[in-house]
Amino acid sequence: MSSREGATPCLRTAIDRSGRIAYYVQLKEALQEHVEAGGWRSGDMIPGEPELCRLFGVSRTVVRQALKELTYEGLIVREKGKGTFVAEPKIGESLVQELTGFYQDMVDRGLKPLTKVLRQEVVPASRKVAEYLRAQPEVPVIQIDRLRFVQDEPIVLVTTYLPRAMCAQLLQADLSQQSLYAFLESQCGIKIAFGRRTIEAVPASEYEARLLEVDKGAPLLMLDSVSYLEDGTPIEYFHALHRGDRSRFEVELLRVREGSDTKQALQEIPDVLPRGSDLITPSPAEGRGQERA
Repeated sequence: MSSREGATPCLRTAIDRSGRIAYYVQLKEALQEHVEAGGWRSGDMIPGEPELCRLFGVSRTVVRQALKELTYEGLIVREKGKGTFVAEPKIGESLVQELTGFYQDMVDRGLKPLTKVLRQEVVPASRKVAEYLRAQPEVPVIQIDRLRFVQDEPIVLVTTYLPRAMCAQLLQADLSQQSLYAFLESQCGIKIAFGRRTIEAVPASEYEARLLEVDKGAPLLMLDSVSYLEDGTPIEYFHALHRGDRSRFEVELLRVREGSDTKQALQEIPDVLPRGSDLITPSPAEGRGQERA
């Protein structure tokens, strides 16, 4: 039974004065336990520094150290002039365990995804897009710009490019309530077999900040990916910008033996994604702004 349905859990304020455990560690653990027990929920304001000093009988230095640790771990957020609040939990997304799309990944986690399609049309491939899709520059490709929501909150802005010749019917697809990968498989007979992804942190442009409802310059996690058919033909390039304050990527690692089938399969994946400064930067028309050019 949650604290909303029954009695609110009591905040444990007892401090062991024996010196075996640092005071700030005990305070941190007490606050963390109270959040985990449902005493404070996401968005709730927790007591200020003076009140925590009084409740726990510790100095402000101890309180500040405990709050600093909890902020670093992402449990709380401190807003200047407003107070300290329980942070919204970050939304985990699979990075390499299985090649699933964002929509299906969120559904599998019991979350409610929603997509706002900003653009869905044929455009001439830029030099970079053509390179990743192994096509000629200016060849027609389908560009799809989507703003993805989870629980009605904007989380990721993604631009996808696919060869028009591979699935022209994608232009008429309603992608607001369905998975792109599921549509490609069921309607176009295209089954993505593997992909390669890179990730880095970038500041939000004014355009991105407005759509993702963050401050300009806020950290975003930029994910670049090329997806392939079984025979190694590139079928999709996408460029996704995830809110840094609401996203995390989960990576599953495995140890493979020399000469194993798994190691051989990994070695056969084409190494085509750019490195470092060569990462693709969409043009201003694609919403990235001059600062990314």
